[in-house]
This record gives sequence, C-alpha cells and structure tokens, in this order.
Amino acid sequence: MKRVQRKHLKEDEFVTTVNKILHFISEKSKEIIALCIMIIIVFLIFAGVKIIAGQNKKKESRLLTQILNIHSGLKDNPENVTKLEELAGGGKFSRLAYMLLATHWVENGDYDKALAFLERIPKSRKDLLFYQAQDLLAQIHFKRKNYDMAIEIYKNIEEENPKDHSLDVILFHRAEVHEEKGEIEEALALYRRIQDDFPQTYYGYDAAQKIGKLETKK
Repeated sequence: MKRVQRKHLKEDEFVTTVNKILHFISEKSKEIIALCIMIIIVFLIFAGVKIIAGQNKKKESRLLTQILNIHSGLKDNPENVTKLEELAGGGKFSRLAYMLLATHWVENGDYDKALAFLERIPKSRKDLLFYQAQDLLAQIHFKRKNYDMAIEIYKNIEEENPKDHSLDVILFHRAEVHEEKGEIEEALALYRRIQDDFPQTYYGYDAAQKIGKLETKK
C-alpha cells in the first residue's frame, strides 16, 4: 500500500513540475522566442565570420604562393618582375614582396632599384624581415664602397640585438666591411668574437678561416 502511495506521489510531483514548466513557458513565450532568435542570430554571425576568415586565409595563401613562385622563376622569366611589383602594391605580404624585389635587383646589379624597394619597407615593425632588409641595405652600401654607412647600419642592428636575427651574421658582415676597408685589427676582433661566441655555427667556422688568413698577412 505504501509503495502505491509513493508511486502516486511521485507521479503527482512529476505532473506538477511539468505543469509549472508549461505555465512558465506560456507566460514567458515571447521572451523565450526572442532569446532563441537571438541565439540563432549570434550563431549565424559567428558562422559567417568563420567562413569569411577562411576565405581570407585562402586568398592570402594564394597571394603568398604567387609571390614566392614568381620570385623563384625570375631568373628564367625576368619579365615577370612587373607582376611581382603589382602584387607588392599592398596587402599582408607587401613587405615580403618589396624585400624579394630588392634582392632581385641586387642580384642583377641595379642598386638604385633595390634601394627604392627597401625604402618602402616601414621601420615601425622590427621583425626578422625588417632586419634582413637592413642587412641587405648595408650590403648595397658595402658593394658601393660606402663602408662607413654599412658599418653604421650593422652597429645599429647590433645595439638593438634583435631576437629575430642571428647576431653572428651581422658581426660577420661588419667584419667583412672592416676587412675590405683595410681595418684589419677591427675585422680580426670581430672574427675572434664570432669564433668565441658562436663556435658551432656556419659563421663561426668561417670566422676561424678568416682569422687564419688575416694573421698570416700581418
């Protein structure tokens, strides 16, 4: 008998709870519908943003591939340099395109064109690409025998000590400028520093070779 009573009580509680829920829904139907609509709108907006972001990434990926492919084929198709210039006109990878164009013109001995593209790379964002551009700028001054300007650029990079660029590369290139300028002691000091601080790197090995050659000339 008690079990039957308990069963009826539970059934009554369930029915009462359901009735309360239905009553709440009927009273708050407008608010619930509005909330559901809001949730659907938020979901659609989120989905739309994800789709647009995905499309933008695909466009960026295609643009990057275009830039790299054109640059890699410039030796065989030098006329495509104009296409690379067009792609460099704006967008996320414009700095990379300017850097590749500058590299192309340095390789072809046209330093004025190379400088024109390096000047378009803003100095506000000092990352790996920026310091590569600065290194290339110093190399241009080196090739033009503007030794002091090249040394000054390398000294500035060394003072900033960027995390995104290997210091042994900068020190080695500056040592080469001093060596070419005839400042053998300054060059040797830098080569020895590279040998001591970066013994296991490519430039550490080259520095050791340079030291041996320069010391025999003294």
